Amino acid sequence: MLLTPATFTPLIRPQDHDDPLTFVFHRGELLLRNEILGLPGREAVAALNLPAERFHALGLWEGRYYQLAWVDQPQLPGPEYGYHGLRSLFGIVDEGFVALAARASQLAEWARTHRYCGVCATPMRQLEGERCYQCPSCGMSAYPRISPAMMVLVRKGDQVLLAMHANAPYKRYTALAGFLEAGESIEEAVHREVYEEVGLRVHNLKYFGSQSWPFPHSLMIAYTAEYLDGEIRVDQNEIADARWFGADDEWPDMMVTVSIAAELLNAHRPRR
Repeated sequence: MLLTPATFTPLIRPQDHDDPLTFVFHRGELLLRNEILGLPGREAVAALNLPAERFHALGLWEGRYYQLAWVDQPQLPGPEYGYHGLRSLFGIVDEGFVALAARASQLAEWARTHRYCGVCATPMRQLEGERCYQCPSCGMSAYPRISPAMMVLVRKGDQVLLAMHANAPYKRYTALAGFLEAGESIEEAVHREVYEEVGLRVHNLKYFGSQSWPFPHSLMIAYTAEYLDGEIRVDQNEIADARWFGADDEWPDMMVTVSIAAELLNAHRPRR
C-alpha cells in the first residue's frame, strides 16, 4: 500500500544541503529523467530558474534531503527529461519513493493554488516554522488541503458488493467511495453514500484502514459494512453498474495494487 516510509523525517523549515533532491511538479506531474525515472540533479533544477519562494522543504530519507517545487509551464532542463503522472509510476519505481512523491505533489498543489488570498487577493506569505500561508492584509490562513473520503465494502453473507464508478479513471469493479460533506461523520457518510449510490441500507460498520491518496489531495478512510435491506438501484450519475460478487464469480483485476481499495478487496475476497 502507498505509505510514507517509516524512516522518513518530515521537515517544514528549508535546509541548506550541498546536493538536495527536488520533486518538481507541473499540475500534478513529476519531472523525471526519462531513462531511469529518477529525480533531476541540482544543475538540472537550477536550469529551470525558479524563484526561491517556489521551493519548500519535504524531509530527510535515507540520508538525503528532499525538497519540492512547482512550475507554471512544463519547462524541461534538457531533452532527456519529461513530466510523468504519479499513477504511471505505480509498480515501476520504489514504493517509498512514490509515497514521498505523493506527499510532495499535495504540498506543491497547495503552494501553487494559494499564492493569493482567497478573500482579498493579497499575495500570501508562508508562516515561519508552519505549513501555512497567511494573508498579511486580512489574516486569512490556508493550510494544505485534505479532502476526506469514505470507502466501504458491503458484505451480504458470502458475497460482497462491488461497483463500477461512472467517473473513475479505471473502468473496473471496486468498493463504493465518496467524499464527506460538511458536518458529517465518516459513518454518516458511509450510510448516505451507500443509499444514494446503490439504494441499500447497511449496518455493523467496521473500520479497516486509511491512506493518503494524492489525486489531488484525498484521505481515503475504508470500512466494511453488513447488508441490512434494499435492492440494488444505481445512481447513474455516479455508478455505471453494481452487483454482488461471490466465490464463483470472476474477481476484477486490481491494476493499482498500491491503493487501499486493493487491500480492502483482497482482505475480503469471497473464497470457496
